[in-house]
Amino acid sequence: MEALSAKTIKNAFLAQHHPRTRHGTRYHSGFCSLNTRSMHSFQECRLSVADSSAKWLNTTTTPWTSFDKQAVSCNAAQGGSAVSSSEKVDFLKLQNGSDIRGVAVAGVEGEPVNLTEPATEAIAAAFAAWLLNKKEADGLRRLRISVGHDSRISAHKLQNAVTHGITAAGHDILQFGLASTPAMFNSTLTEDERNHLPVDGAIMITASHLPYNRNGLKFFTSDGGLNKADIKDILERASKIYEESAHGKQQEREDASRGVVNSVDYMSIYASDLVQAVRKSAGDKEKPLEGLHIVVDAGNGAGGFFVDKVLKPLGAVTTGSQFLEPDGLFPNHIPNPEDKTAMKAITQAVLDNKADLGIIFDTDVDRSAAVDSSGRELNRNRLIALMAAIVIEEHPGTTVVTDSVTSDGLTVFIENKLGGKHHRFKRGYKNVIDEAIRLNSIGEESHLAMETSGHGALKENHWLDDGAYLMVKLLNKLAAARTLDSSTGSKVLTDLVEGLEEAAVTVEIRLKIDQNHADLKGGSFRDYGEAVLRHLENAIGKDPNLHKAPKNYEGVRVSGHGGWFLVRLSLHDPVLPLNIEAPNKDDAIKLGLAVLAAVSEFSALDVTALNKFVQQ
Repeated sequence: MEALSAKTIKNAFLAQHHPRTRHGTRYHSGFCSLNTRSMHSFQECRLSVADSSAKWLNTTTTPWTSFDKQAVSCNAAQGGSAVSSSEKVDFLKLQNGSDIRGVAVAGVEGEPVNLTEPATEAIAAAFAAWLLNKKEADGLRRLRISVGHDSRISAHKLQNAVTHGITAAGHDILQFGLASTPAMFNSTLTEDERNHLPVDGAIMITASHLPYNRNGLKFFTSDGGLNKADIKDILERASKIYEESAHGKQQEREDASRGVVNSVDYMSIYASDLVQAVRKSAGDKEKPLEGLHIVVDAGNGAGGFFVDKVLKPLGAVTTGSQFLEPDGLFPNHIPNPEDKTAMKAITQAVLDNKADLGIIFDTDVDRSAAVDSSGRELNRNRLIALMAAIVIEEHPGTTVVTDSVTSDGLTVFIENKLGGKHHRFKRGYKNVIDEAIRLNSIGEESHLAMETSGHGALKENHWLDDGAYLMVKLLNKLAAARTLDSSTGSKVLTDLVEGLEEAAVTVEIRLKIDQNHADLKGGSFRDYGEAVLRHLENAIGKDPNLHKAPKNYEGVRVSGHGGWFLVRLSLHDPVLPLNIEAPNKDDAIKLGLAVLAAVSEFSALDVTALNKFVQQ
């Protein structure tokens, strides 16, 4: 890594500490952004003093008061070709559906780094080339692309790599710093020329709730997130760019033709829109949540902004909110609304603070969940039911699209109580959203697409899965109710899901496929998994107590013994997840035994966990 000059260090310090306008700060593309308000400054930049060993620099508490005998080095490339590594990278292995995921931090045994800075530069340059092609523009067109990141410890160096890859290709970058995934998409829509908006495309650096050593990239245009085919295209382009650079075929642009870097406080712009949405729902009342006590758990991810930039301006009391500071090591709990420890943490915060409502986000804020004043969790099927109640009230009879593991009770609730239609589709938030868009295109009205994971998208919000916007829909309901009765609390939300039938036993068991087993005979785990599903489907047809779902889009879904089970093939891993819901443990075990009997002859399938479950 090359050391920055003293002048660049000084400029970085002044840029961060000197008051600046909301319009942001403009830098030449050679500038290495050092954000002193983010933990990445001390986790990704090293301070060397004379001959002493390098120490982490925590600029959140230690101002740079002297530059004598100091040299700060940053992970961004400062000159040279856009990609300066000859290490081999299998780019296609970085694809994770419609995202890119990889290992960005060394130190975990058996997980070598494959999302390197040179690889990230190549991917960023490839996205710019793909975007030019999509817009049918010639190579002279100068694009504007935004980049933001969550709290991961590798975020700062990857943001610098993205910046260099884009600017070296001759395009401009807007650096948002710590941001949410939904905000990045929004930057392709926001009309604000003072802040160089909208952008042509956006890149979010995140790996959602995965461990600290992982990271990844999500891409957006004004049409939404990219699909699997787009990601494959970009990775193939990146591989070519990477190889050409390694062989000296990539030429560095002259300074005059390189892109320009601008720093923009976009999260304030995005949050302001959320605030206005709540005020509008309450008849333009300035503080519609005044007196309401709401605690937030950001899990040390990117969601801490919701307290100061959304809830406080609306008048809410937020004492007791926790884990708002970004910390990419996630020391308190996994930032995941599906995680039991995470949900226990926000539930306890609600009870301890006698709050009216609790809100929890995942790392990059594209998922969320809530807890009511009694400590009742509003996540998974309950959150879908709650959102369905709100949306169907606004759009009577509309279709709600969900993933495949939603309960039978949810179907009854949506169709019999709410008067809507439940369309249970495949697992994967992009699958669910795309199916809702498809239904609208053929004349079937759909306004809500949600996964049990907490991903939720609304037609009114450009089909963006936005955890903050989902919570704003709940706040809208609260704010509107409080204009009629100022004593109204979260019970107004809890009442909306009254009548939702919930199974007493809910379990997920992962049946792993041993890819090294002789039974696979060199074939793929997908082929083996599909064979298991076909055999299971045939076996179930012979049992009079079990009935296949009449309409099913993924795996084998069967009802019986008062409950149901679903066996499906994982989207990315050699695993067959088995979901079971039943009114009691005995019936759940009967369903598990039916599956076990059908798949026992497949010796490459590890049924240890299922055996343990049925022997309880």
